[in-house]
Amino acid sequence: MTAAAPIGEMVLGVPGTSLRPFVDRYVGYRERADVPLVRRESAGVFVVLILGWGAPLDVTDPRSAQRGVTAVDSFVAGTFDSWCTTRTVGVGEGIELLLAPLTARRLLGLPLSELTNRAVDVGQLPGRWLDRLRGRLAEAPGWSDRFDLLDRVLAARLAAAPPVDPRLDWAWRWLAASGGRGSVGVLADELGWSRRHLASRFRQEVGLPPKMAARLLRFQQAHAASTRAGGVGRGVDWAAVAASCGYYDQSHLIRDFHEFAGATPAALLSGR
Repeated sequence: MTAAAPIGEMVLGVPGTSLRPFVDRYVGYRERADVPLVRRESAGVFVVLILGWGAPLDVTDPRSAQRGVTAVDSFVAGTFDSWCTTRTVGVGEGIELLLAPLTARRLLGLPLSELTNRAVDVGQLPGRWLDRLRGRLAEAPGWSDRFDLLDRVLAARLAAAPPVDPRLDWAWRWLAASGGRGSVGVLADELGWSRRHLASRFRQEVGLPPKMAARLLRFQQAHAASTRAGGVGRGVDWAAVAASCGYYDQSHLIRDFHEFAGATPAALLSGR
């Protein structure tokens, strides 16, 4: 594990070599909000894990109060097919991980269909191992120690976890490598599965059917491309972004931004 220097109240950690195929990075954070801080979080075909020990927060899905969680410092949010909001006030401190679905499935030890469109307090998950890990992270003397602890615990957890069905793992990698542009029918044919069986297996283990996962992969790519373009101070050619990310046209891109982020791409960029 290596840790970069803090960026304001943020510290980035690179997982150990054996974990890098599974975990992209650790994000340690400490931020103070003297008034309620509300953020809109976009949908995504990934799992969010927050292990915190500071001010509690609320996660709210505007479609259903039962899908959210209130007054927690640590939670897991499964794959979401719409945007939600987080709200906190006070000094928040913790570590955030964004996990690919099948990595999360192995770490958590349960099919992601049980977490689809839900945020859950880690203390409610099987074995309460994440709750115990949160306590150990809070007691660690510094960020490097915390990242080292995550390396050890996550590597051991993955080593002990049974692998996912290799056909499903291949299907996820194929869809992700295509940026969501690959045909689900072609994918089913490659696997020798019916479309119905592929959709059932994908929904059970990834939490979303493959067509929705493909849409979200395209949206994530478009969101990242627009952020990069806006970040260098130039105007964004939304039609070009749509074409490069596999959208039929600009209107389809805008539709997905409305559905998955709750705003047009231009509004998101201007309010970033």
